[in-house]
Amino acid sequence: MTKLAYERPLILKMNAGLMNKFGTRTEYEPVKQIDGMPVKRLIETYGSPVFVISERTIRTTYRNALRSFTTRYPKVQFAWSYKTNYINAVCNIFHQEGSWGEVVSGFEYRKALGNGVPGNQIIFNGPEKTTEELELAINNDSLIHIDHFEELYQLIDISDRMNKKPRVAIRVNMDTGVYPMWDRFGFNYENGTAWSALTKIVASGKLNLTGLHCHIGTYMMVTNAYTIAVNKLCDLAWNCKTQLNTVIQYIDMGGGFPTANDLRGAYLPAKDTIPSIDEFAEAITSALLNYGFSTAELPLLILETGRALIDEAGYLLGSVLANKRLSDGRRATIMDFGVNILFTSFWYEHKISPAQDFTHHTEDTVLYGPLCMNIDIVRQTITLPLLNRGDHVVVHRVGAYNMTQWMQFIQMRPNVVLIDEKGQDHLIRSAETLEYIEQMERMPEYLAPKPPKGA
Repeated sequence: MTKLAYERPLILKMNAGLMNKFGTRTEYEPVKQIDGMPVKRLIETYGSPVFVISERTIRTTYRNALRSFTTRYPKVQFAWSYKTNYINAVCNIFHQEGSWGEVVSGFEYRKALGNGVPGNQIIFNGPEKTTEELELAINNDSLIHIDHFEELYQLIDISDRMNKKPRVAIRVNMDTGVYPMWDRFGFNYENGTAWSALTKIVASGKLNLTGLHCHIGTYMMVTNAYTIAVNKLCDLAWNCKTQLNTVIQYIDMGGGFPTANDLRGAYLPAKDTIPSIDEFAEAITSALLNYGFSTAELPLLILETGRALIDEAGYLLGSVLANKRLSDGRRATIMDFGVNILFTSFWYEHKISPAQDFTHHTEDTVLYGPLCMNIDIVRQTITLPLLNRGDHVVVHRVGAYNMTQWMQFIQMRPNVVLIDEKGQDHLIRSAETLEYIEQMERMPEYLAPKPPKGA
């Protein structure tokens, strides 16, 4: 065993922060490997920082979620949310498991096609769809979810010109008792615009109304909101059948299920407060089964779950750059990763584990990133063992959104590595280089640098 570095004793004012009813938590077990792959080896091979994705965790999480719904409801289809993590290797794991693709832009739509997803298994959401993108989706028989009346009229014109009848749904927003209400996207249920959109679609004779869609929020912590949403969508589906003579083939409940990441400012840890995937499945499927549809009329249930299927599978490995004392006496540790690549640190208090043995001494610490910005704070307060320059840490549950919302601000984006089910590592996205960053730039001739005199 390697001898630990000597640390001189210090007498410090106790600054443990607020306690909850369970007292202060200790999470000081070192995490030295991920799926059998040593953290130290990953950093030596791919550099620091580096994102690591566990294929085994993705597949296990997906299968558990699918089982939760299919054991309760006869017709279930998941559609992978590309905006959550659109690295192709990650997307194709979900597609291998049977997931369709759910996209919110033409860029994501083309990624899904490039990943081999059949056009009729791509759901095209989002408020911005160009004429060219809609034509592409129509030619591929994709499911187009209409967000606003302008898009509805645009689709009618396009379908008339192309002499094709695209499959469409509308996105519905509604009051589910969770506030602030997500009413920016889609057509509102309570004020009648959703029903108005449905009647216009059917009356046009140009569009094939096949489904209803909602996405009521993100990191939802109550299941009853989904029960309310299902009942309102079922009301619309029933009215479509009885008043518009149109059968709704599917109901898409979107996503929004939370993960075990702790929200900033939360009183209790997420693992003690968030519902399980089984509880969400029970709420949604029970509402569908109890509404009154006959067995033959039951709509296909589509789920666009992203965060809850990928977050647990993602890790960020990083290294300590330095330690210092702040003016108020707190210990500050500077890491080699910041909010530029760990965007979710703005709203999560990520679990962070040392990746090597340590002494029993702990201290309240502020974790900063390396950016020259005062807001580059990875954790505002965390009790950790004393870390020294060159020590490594593992940040947990970072699979969702960090690899789509990251940016090359001040520091470039790092390597992303996949550990397969056999424990083998694969580079699935290379770290950026200066040449990559500058390849889209164009230099006017008069601004081009001149060679030094005499050169």
